[in-house]
Amino acid sequence: MTPQDQGKKAVIRVQRFNPDVDRKPYLAEYEIAITADTTLLDALEHIKSELDGSLTFRRSCRHAICGSCAMNVNGANTLVCNRRVEAFLDRKGRVTIRPLPYLPIIKDLVVDRSSFWEQYLRVKPWLIPPPSYDDNLPADSEFRVLPEEVAALNAAETCIMCGACYSACQVVAMNKQYIGPHALLKAFLRVLDPRDSAPAERLEIVGGDDGVFRCHTIFNCIDACPKGLNPTQAIETLRKLAQKRQAFEAARVERQQSL
Repeated sequence: MTPQDQGKKAVIRVQRFNPDVDRKPYLAEYEIAITADTTLLDALEHIKSELDGSLTFRRSCRHAICGSCAMNVNGANTLVCNRRVEAFLDRKGRVTIRPLPYLPIIKDLVVDRSSFWEQYLRVKPWLIPPPSYDDNLPADSEFRVLPEEVAALNAAETCIMCGACYSACQVVAMNKQYIGPHALLKAFLRVLDPRDSAPAERLEIVGGDDGVFRCHTIFNCIDACPKGLNPTQAIETLRKLAQKRQAFEAARVERQQSL
């Protein structure tokens, strides 16, 4: 701790809610000592270990990789493991941490992400190879992928499924049947993957009433993404492909047969 850090305090306001006891959520305030390097997750860990062991929240890797610690900080969704407390303090030295919005609260900062995972599975986010892709193929066979395709796939793969974009989406707030930006980004990943043999099936799913055409293009998902991804752009691409999915599937089959 540097001399400048000594004696520095911050008030961490945390939304608390225990459904077995409380009628509604409320804010609890905890004053802690911080340094320039204290992260929001460090603050929560300190509160739990030193001030109130009943505080409940999710976290895992502490390196902005697992996505489990996504929360709402001062009204914006973010990961708390890699964001410093100082960056969020208001003029009174306070920061407010709440659970992700639009999702049922299990306890305190832990939310029920069942709908999040249900919509993710809905788009079949796994690779479905063509029927001929089996052990009989020559050992040196390969799928040729264009550089721009690789860039698009790598960007979509960067998603850590933290739920920040999903719970920032206004459409999700009004309709839990909406597939959501996270799942649509993963659908985009598979539809553009030249190794996949089910683009038309996925495009039919995302082109339905609760898919890409339900997006209002508000860009909340872009602002919320801690990895700087652009689900809106992926959704726009899927919209265009969904309108010509039969031709797109035919082109995919022809391309795979030529490999």
